[in-house]
Amino acid sequence: MIEVEDLVKTYTKGNVETEVLKGVSFRIEEKEFVSIMGPSGTGKSTLMNILGAMDKPTSGRYSLDGVDVATLDDDDLSLLRNRSIGFVFQQFHLLDRATVLRNVMLPLVYEDEDSGDARARAEDVIEAVGLGERIHYRPTELSGGQQQRVAIARAMVTDPVIVLADEPTGNLDHRNGLEILALFQRLNAEGRTILMITHDREVAEYANRVLVLRDGRVVEDRAISEPRNAEEELSALPSEEATAKSA
Repeated sequence: MIEVEDLVKTYTKGNVETEVLKGVSFRIEEKEFVSIMGPSGTGKSTLMNILGAMDKPTSGRYSLDGVDVATLDDDDLSLLRNRSIGFVFQQFHLLDRATVLRNVMLPLVYEDEDSGDARARAEDVIEAVGLGERIHYRPTELSGGQQQRVAIARAMVTDPVIVLADEPTGNLDHRNGLEILALFQRLNAEGRTILMITHDREVAEYANRVLVLRDGRVVEDRAISEPRNAEEELSALPSEEATAKSA
C-alpha cells in the first residue's frame, strides 16, 4: 500500500540547509487506520505533502500501491492525486457558492466523468457521510462538522486508494470532532485506508496504529489494540438539546 524508505527532505534558503525529514521509514498496509502524531515543527506537514504527491523528497523512496512516485511525470502525478488519494484538511476548502452536491462532484468533473455517473457517485458518498437531506445546501448553511463531512465525501468520491487527513478535527468543537472521528472509524471498518496527521495525542488514540514523529524522525511506531471508540463517546455526551437548555 504505502512504503516509505529512508525519506529525507532538505530545504535550502541562501546558504542555509534545513533537514526537515531525517531518514523516515515505515509501511502502511491496506485497510489500516494510522495516526501520525507529533508537535508543530516535527515534519508532519512536510511528510503529508510528500505522501500526497504535492512535494518530492530530497532522497529516499516513496511507493503508493506499488508505484514508485518519483518515476511519475507531472501529468501522472496529477492523475495520482485525483484518482488515488483523497485529501481532507483542517480548512474545509469548499466552494461557498456551490451546493454540497457540486462540491463533492468536483474531482469527477476534472476527470471528465459522465455527468450522470458523477452525480450518482456523489449522491452515494453524500448519503454515506450522513448528509443526504442536505445535498442542495451550500456550505454557509452548514455547521463546521457538516462542512468537514462534505470534505470527506469529496475525498471519497473517486474511490481513492488512501484518504490523507491533515488535522481534520482541528477547527471543530468536541462533539463535531467526535462525529468526524466516528465517521473515519466507520469508513475504516468498511475497508478504507486512512492516514491522519494530528498534534493531539487523544485524537491519535482513535486510530489502530500511531507513528510518532520527533525532530524529523519516527521515534515510535505502535499498534493500538483497543482504540478509543468515538461512537460510544458521542452516545455518552448530553444531547445538544439538553446542552442548549442548560446554557
